[in-house]
Amino acid sequence: MTVHARLLIFGLLFTGRLLVAQDQHFTQFYASPQLLNPGLTGAFEGRYRVNALYRDQWRNVLDNPIRTFAVAGDLRLNPPFSRFSQDAVGLGLTFFTDQVSVLDFSTTQIALALAYHKALDADGRQYLTLGVQGGLTQRNVNYAYLNFSDQFDGFTGFVLPTGEQFPENNFAYPDLNVGLNYLLRFGRSGALFAGAAIHHILEPRATFYNQGIAGDRFYKKISGQLAANIPIGASRTSLLPRFLFALQGPHAQINAGTNVRFPVGRYGTSAVHLGSWVRPVRGVSGFGLDAIVGLIGFEVNNVLFGISYDINPGALSFGRRQGALEFSVAYLGEYENEQILCPKF
Repeated sequence: MTVHARLLIFGLLFTGRLLVAQDQHFTQFYASPQLLNPGLTGAFEGRYRVNALYRDQWRNVLDNPIRTFAVAGDLRLNPPFSRFSQDAVGLGLTFFTDQVSVLDFSTTQIALALAYHKALDADGRQYLTLGVQGGLTQRNVNYAYLNFSDQFDGFTGFVLPTGEQFPENNFAYPDLNVGLNYLLRFGRSGALFAGAAIHHILEPRATFYNQGIAGDRFYKKISGQLAANIPIGASRTSLLPRFLFALQGPHAQINAGTNVRFPVGRYGTSAVHLGSWVRPVRGVSGFGLDAIVGLIGFEVNNVLFGISYDINPGALSFGRRQGALEFSVAYLGEYENEQILCPKF
């Protein structure tokens, strides 16, 4: 086990304060809308949507990289009890897993979401959505991958038995999230999205130990999102600015940047996306630039692919290339027209 791995697992297991404020993290945050904001469940034009995300990070720091995977599906349905035909109901299911392979430490979550999209006008050009998401999360660690000082025999390595007393190697906790989202469509294809969400309303415990200690619970996470689809001229090219702010206990994160959508083909049903943005974060040592991100995406009819890479400026200053590679794919079923009611990437 490397020094990096030992320090990481020590913090995860025995320092409860390092566990709090550690949520799943995706650079392509709009490619996983249910994790971003429950109010985005069912927020699209069509009947159903399936999307997946894969993230690979710290490959040059750990012997095995940290791998994160999420897959989700949601439906957009007409509410049978509403007299307003423009209203809609969103139902969603999300599965998420995070794996630190060299330590065999994992986090797995499954969550259900329900959202109601209330039309604010007869034309369906404005919507206000309330979404609620409930889930169950499990954390697991394999103690066989840990070494302690009393196991070292002074010659051949960590071969002696340890006197450490371990708690159960897994625990589970319920979770509850809520979100609001506002949509305004303007012109032929323009749109503005504004949302806010609160995650971990129950502030679940985040420790392997049965006895609670100060700082062993997840902080509530409060986030705000802004996005837009701004047409440029008559060429169907669009500017897609994105902004995300998240605050969780003493930690904060900002994602800000823009993508540009270039249509391909006679009718513009296919397109290429190019984008870049920055991610400053606030940790125990104050604000700093965590990553510079580049993205390329492809639309082919109802399918959307995205590839992004994070560059860590701090690692570059020490002569090490440290970043994260991320892939996304989404499929919209029974897609009706070009007005997608959810920002891409």
